[in-house]
Amino acid sequence: TAEILRRVRMEGDAALYDYTERFDHVRLDSLRVSEEEIEAAFAAADAALLATMRQAAENIRRFHALQLRQEQRLELEDGIILGQRFTPLERVGLYVPGGTAAYPSSVLMSAIPAALAGCPEILMVSPPRPDGSIHPDILTAAKIAGVTAIFKLGGAQAVAALAYGTESVPKADKIVGPGNIFVATAKRQVFGLVDIDMIAGPSEILVIADEAARPDYLAADLLSQAEHDVRASATLLCLSRKKAEAVKEELIEQLQQLPREEIAAKSLTDQGAIIIVHNLEQAVDFANRIAPEHLEL
Repeated sequence: TAEILRRVRMEGDAALYDYTERFDHVRLDSLRVSEEEIEAAFAAADAALLATMRQAAENIRRFHALQLRQEQRLELEDGIILGQRFTPLERVGLYVPGGTAAYPSSVLMSAIPAALAGCPEILMVSPPRPDGSIHPDILTAAKIAGVTAIFKLGGAQAVAALAYGTESVPKADKIVGPGNIFVATAKRQVFGLVDIDMIAGPSEILVIADEAARPDYLAADLLSQAEHDVRASATLLCLSRKKAEAVKEELIEQLQQLPREEIAAKSLTDQGAIIIVHNLEQAVDFANRIAPEHLEL
């Protein structure tokens, strides 16, 4: 990772093209996604998916609007003025996974808070597919969320581009978004030169279910995180063996329909668990001890 960061800092775009060809197996003519590509993806988007994205975007905006802070001002005697001002960052960089799976939700959840805060420039990087394109669902989400520029970049080299700036990619003030271990390591190494959101590990979910919960919904929620990574952790706490067995059957059935079946299956086998508890109070105590990334009731 350190060598990738060094090369991008020293060589700029040349290193980005080289690493993209080496790691993503595609030779690009341009790193930036054109407006024509974005508009074509938006025009071809499935109507139902588009409606879902718009609804999700509205929900995210409503929630993050609650976090906006107002300027504070206190005038004391003798002309003394105390206060706080909140000014948006000039340029933020969003990392969006997309090499093996598309996560338009990551676009919405990263870009919308930046747009609400008033950041003038919202840059997005995402790994290109073998044909050199970005998944159309990701481009559609970016348009909905207000992303101002998109680049076909993934891995540590994408983080380096945002941290140092190159001929094509402007330098960002802050880098946010999920990624694999190489992305997380790169973010950690550039922290200080730029701000970052956090150092995140593999995804995890803990679901607490009572007897009324639908087994098919529970299985789908567990798989929503298990499919991310073989190291992801998915755990269900329920009240009866009957419920546990029903969810297990649903997991087996739904796994067969997943494009990322192999990854999700290994995640469940190595890291997953269905635990039967005596009551919901015990489940809550367990959840508090685990403090999972995602908790569903």
